[in-house]
Amino acid sequence: MQPILFVDDDANILEAYQRSLRRKFDINVALGGEVALDMMALNDTYPVIISDLSMPGMSGIEFLNRAKEISPESILMVLTGNAQVDIAVEALNTGCIYKFLLKPCLPDALAESVQAGLDRYKISMAEKDVLEKTLQGSVRMLMEVMALFNPELFGRAQSLRARMRTLAEKLKLRDMWQLELVALLSQIGVVAMPQNVLRKIQSCAPLTEEEKRDAERIPEISSNLIVKIPRLEPVAEAIKYVGKNYTGTEKLVDPVIGEKIPIGSRMLRILLDLASLESNHVAITSAFIMLKRNEGAYDPRILEVAQSCFDPRYKYAKPVQTGRPISVKELRCGQVLTSDVLAKSGMVLISTGQVITEKLLEHVDVFTGVNGVQEPVYIK
Repeated sequence: MQPILFVDDDANILEAYQRSLRRKFDINVALGGEVALDMMALNDTYPVIISDLSMPGMSGIEFLNRAKEISPESILMVLTGNAQVDIAVEALNTGCIYKFLLKPCLPDALAESVQAGLDRYKISMAEKDVLEKTLQGSVRMLMEVMALFNPELFGRAQSLRARMRTLAEKLKLRDMWQLELVALLSQIGVVAMPQNVLRKIQSCAPLTEEEKRDAERIPEISSNLIVKIPRLEPVAEAIKYVGKNYTGTEKLVDPVIGEKIPIGSRMLRILLDLASLESNHVAITSAFIMLKRNEGAYDPRILEVAQSCFDPRYKYAKPVQTGRPISVKELRCGQVLTSDVLAKSGMVLISTGQVITEKLLEHVDVFTGVNGVQEPVYIK
């Protein structure tokens, strides 16, 4: 039986929970949010977490938000006094909280709510298991289609996957599985190409204008093939924009340029063009020189990191940061940045040289709470 976690700043209340529920559930208690987070670090998952709202130090809402980041599958509840109902309702409306209970809560009502939370957790985990099996089966099927259709193409996808992982690790990105799938599935649209055109592409033979247009549609076809598979929407979006120039210099008018292009798209654009040059017997150092001449096509930061990963002759010199390093929490209005402020994903939130304003601080706060921000940042 997996334990239920109760969090409160009153030891007597926690002891009462244990007495009233110990015959039905395995109860763990934590005296405050900080202690609860330490316990969560040692326990794989608490199916149900019930917390008070008003606690000294870390508030209940702050704790529950942190708990949701650590254990997204856990069912979260609040047990609060009448004076805190408005806060509890606000938390409930965010979608983070399953339900809230009012103090004092009778033992039978509390036990019923805990059981309801456990039932919801079991249903959620069963749905997740089905979803993951569906996802794994769908990806496996697509890869088998690719391997049967063109073994050489399948091998190329595996090489792209390996390089994508290396580059993602160097960039310290999360959601590695999504980025690997971007690389693996980006070429699945080739199955819709005529064999004679495919042979030309693989042999780097000249294409007619019509054949070029067909080849340019491969990312779009790949994206359309996988977009309806559960949980692969971000992968399909990244593949869709893989041919997009970083500076948006194409003839097509499209607001998705620069940092708005999914980072998986920007990474794969470099890896695909690099692989194409190598298949045409261009040495890797020369290939990177040619890529850098194609001004505006690539994210310059990712291109430099990619060269540091794959070109053994390239000595990657990380720019020396100037100014004073500080944490994101120390940013204040009027400060001047001497480095970019970057999200954990690598997206530039505020560029070097900007003066911090109230609006920019709010922008950073949002990303700090949702995705995280790289630290330190540097100011004059």
